[in-house]
Amino acid sequence: MSLNMQQKLDLLKNLGRPTIRDYIPQIFTDFIEFHGDRYFSDDPALLGGICLLNGTPVTVVSQVRAKDITELQRINFSMPHPEGYRKALRLAKQAEKFGRPVICFIDTPGAYCGVGAEERGQGEAIARNLHDFMMLKTPVISVVLGEGGSGGALALGVCDELAMLENALYSVISPKGFASILWKDGSREREAAELMKITAEDLLRFGVCDKIIAEPEGGAAKDINTTAKNIGTFLNETVAKLLKEDFGKLPEKRYQKFRKIGVFTE
Repeated sequence: MSLNMQQKLDLLKNLGRPTIRDYIPQIFTDFIEFHGDRYFSDDPALLGGICLLNGTPVTVVSQVRAKDITELQRINFSMPHPEGYRKALRLAKQAEKFGRPVICFIDTPGAYCGVGAEERGQGEAIARNLHDFMMLKTPVISVVLGEGGSGGALALGVCDELAMLENALYSVISPKGFASILWKDGSREREAAELMKITAEDLLRFGVCDKIIAEPEGGAAKDINTTAKNIGTFLNETVAKLLKEDFGKLPEKRYQKFRKIGVFTE
């Protein structure tokens, strides 16, 4: 049964929704987490490391969601600082060096916009990711697990194939941010979300999303095992397909993929 927008928003904000730490043990083996951006510090809102996907070495980078208020505070409510994005890029370039596919999991309301983050170059860090991920000569796959809001999400969304969980949302600004700017009223979040056309179905139709990954009825939390299996099936098929590509030609194909997104009239 398809959920309405309010139900999807409620699901994504629920602390019971599975996070990357639930999925990694079920999809990957031998995960080793790496820390730090080699410039400032380690950002707990963005997890990264190397592991095996059905025996194939891959690099995983992901925004982190929480299960309780203590964890929410530790990960800055899933809003990465610039050092998080620099860590993600460091690991992606390491993956390129060794020919490993990069798998990005998107799950954030947006990048942190506090004074410290801006002083350390939040905008530059996101822009650098957009530019350098486009140029990577290794396969890049992105999966939107829940909220995919603003440039904080787009920084991990430059990829060869992008999939979304059935109830996920993906947009250039969060619905609350949209409502706050357009109507000066963040409480109109649901109305904004309806107008923005940011569901998996909308984005598949627009050519932004390449695949919708099914969730159990009632959402991913109802059956984490099934959700993880569905994600794993998509990743195994896509990695196997992309490993057959000429890595040197991937940047141009990626560029053309993004050039085709959108509809316009003259």
